[in-house]
Amino acid sequence: MRRILSIFVFTVLLCNFLEGQNKQILYDFNEIPQSLMVNPGVESDFKWYSGIPMISGVSAYAGSNGVSVNDIFAEDGLDINDKVRDRMVYGMGRRDEFSGNVQLELVNIGFRSGNPNLFYSGGAYLELDNITYWPRDYARLVFDGNADQLNRRFDLGDLKTRGSLVAVYHLGVNKKVNKNLTIGARGKLYSGIVDYNSTRNSGYLVNTEGQNNILNTTLSADLSWSTSGFGQLDEASDNGTTGNTIMKRALFGGDLGLGMDLGFSYRLNDQTVFTASVLDLGFIYHSGDTYNYSLSGTASSEGIQINVLRELSNLNRDYWQDLVDEIEELVPFEESNSAYLTFRPTKVNASLRYDFGKPTGSSEDCDCTIQVSGSNEPRMAFRNSVGGHLFLINRPRGPQAAITGFYMRRFGNVLALKATYTADKFSYTNLGFGINLQAGPINLYAMADNLLSYGNIAASNYASFQLGLNIISWGRK
Repeated sequence: MRRILSIFVFTVLLCNFLEGQNKQILYDFNEIPQSLMVNPGVESDFKWYSGIPMISGVSAYAGSNGVSVNDIFAEDGLDINDKVRDRMVYGMGRRDEFSGNVQLELVNIGFRSGNPNLFYSGGAYLELDNITYWPRDYARLVFDGNADQLNRRFDLGDLKTRGSLVAVYHLGVNKKVNKNLTIGARGKLYSGIVDYNSTRNSGYLVNTEGQNNILNTTLSADLSWSTSGFGQLDEASDNGTTGNTIMKRALFGGDLGLGMDLGFSYRLNDQTVFTASVLDLGFIYHSGDTYNYSLSGTASSEGIQINVLRELSNLNRDYWQDLVDEIEELVPFEESNSAYLTFRPTKVNASLRYDFGKPTGSSEDCDCTIQVSGSNEPRMAFRNSVGGHLFLINRPRGPQAAITGFYMRRFGNVLALKATYTADKFSYTNLGFGINLQAGPINLYAMADNLLSYGNIAASNYASFQLGLNIISWGRK
């Protein structure tokens, strides 16, 4: 029970602690070193950079597309039970979700090698991620019961949830192949701290007319729930060593996995750039401190049936326990400590950018920026950019997509601004804004999404932010 409570608290914290899986403002914002984290093949001019530990990259998001806090708790004179029934129990579908993600960079550094066409980067970060789909039929079963639901099947497959806390160690390389093409790859080593997963459930519960009783109840279930790391955290909380346990599991003492990122940027001409990336193509093998729970089988029952004449001499018998034992034999609940495998939520980005306006950059005759990686090949840095960005992420109920249009304005090498409009399942009115400030070697950036909701954040279905502080050497010639 304590382990289940720990998982519940962990889920609530994830859903209420704001990082954006979709970093549409940061994507292709190549003045910022962290843009390498969303596309290892981004065009970059850095000679070297170093993120300020713990504050170089902080980002968070929380979203619920089916209901907002304000929908339930607003002081509108309506009974809260009615609002829960109308807006959640009967207002939300099985594809509606509660999700949250947080990333905190611990270390992030990068440097250009002796070969000016190669740029290396690496570091470590913590990532929390959760998604829980609304268990529609479970909610209706709990809220209304099944006594008056003759012939209605409650779908047990509505239960889909997963979440994790992972330490990620990464090393990437960015290579300029020629003036038009830049490619990149990043290897990742995952050290799982905690994990829970219940995404492959099926079955039903249904009442039909009985032959020997009023109702016949049938349960057909194939349910599973797997966890890792929570047992050690429970013990650590009793001993006052929670911090040490988390640190140990983060430093390769937990579940291990491998992954990779791939990306590229290709110039169709001097003013048009196409980019794409695939992130977190990887897995984690959970083998330590695992607990697996399953319920599988089919049983039908018309309740307790007693033949008084036949059982007259044995009325002290525990008929209820006999019924429970019979059902448990047909639909056994089992526990195990076997290892299991999870795949990371793979993400895909693609963008098309058009640069225009007066070029900005150096005082060269061409009024352009000379790349340190370019062997004196100039790359035009225009003041304005417009374009579109497509984002896809793999989810338990299938891929989710978001599409973004953006405008970017550069003011020399000191200031860059980016405005975005994004449409996804959470909102069709998502306006975002990002700012990047370069004060000598100090780089400061901040970004926020869904700005129209900030007047009443409780009524919003989605909110996110990103910010960071770096030291950069551009090394321009």
